[in-house]
Amino acid sequence: MSPTVDAFLRSWPSAPWLIAALVIASAIYGRGWMALRRRNPGRWHRGRLTAYLGGLFALFLAFGSPVEPFGSLLLQVHMIQHLLLMMVAPPLLWLGAPLLPMIRGIPGPIRTYWVAPVLRSKVVRGVFARLSHPAPALVLYVGATWLWHAPGVYEAALRSPGLHRLQHFCFLGSSLLFWYPVVRPDPARPRWSPWLLLPYLLIADISNTVLSALLTFSDRLLYPHYGQIPGSRGSPRWTTRPRPAFSCGCPARSRSSCPCSGSGPGSCSEAARRPLPFRGGGPFKVSRPSRSGNRLRGPASTS
Repeated sequence: MSPTVDAFLRSWPSAPWLIAALVIASAIYGRGWMALRRRNPGRWHRGRLTAYLGGLFALFLAFGSPVEPFGSLLLQVHMIQHLLLMMVAPPLLWLGAPLLPMIRGIPGPIRTYWVAPVLRSKVVRGVFARLSHPAPALVLYVGATWLWHAPGVYEAALRSPGLHRLQHFCFLGSSLLFWYPVVRPDPARPRWSPWLLLPYLLIADISNTVLSALLTFSDRLLYPHYGQIPGSRGSPRWTTRPRPAFSCGCPARSRSSCPCSGSGPGSCSEAARRPLPFRGGGPFKVSRPSRSGNRLRGPASTS
C-alpha cells in the first residue's frame, strides 16, 4: 500500500461534537419521518430518508474523515471537501424534505414553545423567502465561491482556524440557499416561474467553469501554502503551470483528436522529452519522465 494512502486511512480526526450533532439530527429526522410515513407512506418513502442520511454522511466525510486534515496538505483534497459542502450535501439534504420530519421529530414541548414561534415569525419567513429566491441565492453562491477562492482570502483561511470554519459555513449556507430553488423541498411553494432555473443553473455552471479554468491553467503559484509543504509528492497541478499531457492528460472525450498515438512534433510522447516551460522559477521542479509517471518534487534547496 502506498505510504500516502496508508497515512490517509489512519488520519481520522477526533470529532465527537460533529458525530453527536449528526446522530441527533438523524435521530430527530428518523423519528419524524416514521411518524409521517405511518400517515402517508407514498409521500414519505424510503428515498427521502436515504437522501437525508446521505447528506449527513457527506458532511461527516467533509469534517470527520481524513479529508479534513489532508485538506491543508493537498489542494485536490481540499477541493473535494468544498465539493462535498457545496455540491453533494446540500441537494441530498433538501431531497429529504427535512422541514416537516424535523418539526415532527422534535419533542412536543420544544416544538410548541421554541420552534413553532420562530417558524411562525413573519420576519423569519420573509427573510428566508427573499434569500431563497433564485436571484439573491445565485449572487450569494457565486460571490462566496469566488471570494473564498481568491488567493489572499484562501491563504488567510488556511492560517486561521476560525476563518477556515467561517469559510466552510459560508460554503454550506450559500449552497443550501442555492439548491433550495432547484430541489424545492416539500412543502415549498415558490411564487416564481420555474423557467428561471434555466439561466440560474447556466450562470452558476459558467461561473464554476471559469473559476476552475483560472485555477487550473494559471501560470503562477496561486496558493503558496501548498508550495511550502516539504515532500509533497503528487502536489496538485493547480499550484503550478499546467504540464503537457504526458500520460495522456487530454480529456477522454477528446482522445480521438489528440495526437497521443504519434511520435512526431506536437505529440505527447515528443512533449515528454522536452523540459517544461516554467516561468518565474516556482517552488516545484519536475523530475525526468519515468515509467511511474511525471512526479513533482518538493521545494528546491536554496543553499
